[in-house]
Amino acid sequence: MTRHDGTRESRRLGLVPALPRPAWTVLGGDFASAVGSGLTLPFLFVYAHQVRHLTGGTAGLVVATIALASLAGNPAGGALADRYTPRRTLMAGLVLAAAGSAALAAAHTAAELFAAAGLLGLGVSVIWPAQDALLASLVGPADRSAVFAVRHASLNAGLGLGALAAAAVVSLAHPATFTAVYLADAASFLAFVPVLARLRAAAQPVSEPPASEASPATEPLPARRRRVGFRQVLHDTAFARAWALTAVLVTISFGQSQSSFAGYATRPGGIGPHGLALAFAANTLTVVGAQLLILRRLAGHQRTTAVALAAVAWAASWAVVAAAGHLGGAAAEAAFAAAMVIFALGECLLSPTLPAIINDLAPPGAAGRYNGLGALAFTTGFLLGPAAGGAALGAGFGAGLFAALAAACAAAAVAALRLRRHLPAAANHIPPPATPATSTATSPPPSPRQPARHGEQPGIPDDQPRGARQTATA
Repeated sequence: MTRHDGTRESRRLGLVPALPRPAWTVLGGDFASAVGSGLTLPFLFVYAHQVRHLTGGTAGLVVATIALASLAGNPAGGALADRYTPRRTLMAGLVLAAAGSAALAAAHTAAELFAAAGLLGLGVSVIWPAQDALLASLVGPADRSAVFAVRHASLNAGLGLGALAAAAVVSLAHPATFTAVYLADAASFLAFVPVLARLRAAAQPVSEPPASEASPATEPLPARRRRVGFRQVLHDTAFARAWALTAVLVTISFGQSQSSFAGYATRPGGIGPHGLALAFAANTLTVVGAQLLILRRLAGHQRTTAVALAAVAWAASWAVVAAAGHLGGAAAEAAFAAAMVIFALGECLLSPTLPAIINDLAPPGAAGRYNGLGALAFTTGFLLGPAAGGAALGAGFGAGLFAALAAACAAAAVAALRLRRHLPAAANHIPPPATPATSTATSPPPSPRQPARHGEQPGIPDDQPRGARQTATA
């Protein structure tokens, strides 16, 4: 083998997918804004309670306002993405989020904090579906699993770096440091806007694909676009099942990881803030280090199998948490950190799957709405999870809560395997991610969505514009 062949072989074995340049541009901007979010997300309660002197209950409601705003922002962002293009909607969401973060820096009264938190929550909730729809349109069906996996890894890396920077800067003895990090967060959102403004490859609406590239199976497209609304999305049986599974999974996994896990680990579990910080650091490092490895291992497998494995990993994680509560000292710290490592593996299994399924199910003209409701499933879980977990811990159910969560995760794994019967084959397949060596090869066009049972939508054309939005990766 020549040296040239050896170089090509090493590239072929590389872990980083060969995504189109516009997709990397969006991912880079998302990473920068994630660093800004990492500066502030862990400290909003502390800022409202100890810096602006709100009561603990009122400060908690300020934090909850961000999530409550998402109940309206997620579907609104999806509808706007279909109407005005994902790129423009994403830019609008970034401006709203920047305004909210800057308003938090200037807020002093409870009313000002509530208004600023609501504005921030609305902006972030509009960003989510618009960005998912934009990424899906930039890469096409073959690379959607890859782009959402990379996005998950880069998001966690950005949040982790931001949190580390905030830990070195923020001090209750110097309240101005909180103002500084909120202004830096606002700047990180705004810095993404001019990048998107120059992303001309994404300027065409996903709802208006070029007529020359539309699939005959779905013509006439204009008539179909007029009929697609939220009611039609909810009538898509495959999507409705995927939505319900997502909401349940997030409720019993992510919805517990920040609240119930922290509450149990630091009280019955007996570890301190240092041990808790180590556990979350282990989670973040595992996601960043393992995500692309797991993506490579999933290539060629079914997405529903990966979802089921994610649920199994979370069941194992919660079982370790329940056992760790009976340990003490260094053993407890090690066990809780191990639980978060296992939890991170579940995250890495999920990220290339459900967002890609949602985008593969979306017909032309409804990608934003599908992503808006898909994001709403996550928001629902993030709201229900802490509420249910907090109530259980308050009632004295510690290890019992996590034993129940482990059982629920096992049941969700079975539901994920049953979901495969309701998905078209193309939406349930994880293609091998393209590498620099293989991305130049000519690939056959992705197969259209096969006719499905239970009143599912018919096939999806390859609706990507010419040029930079060609397929190369939610």
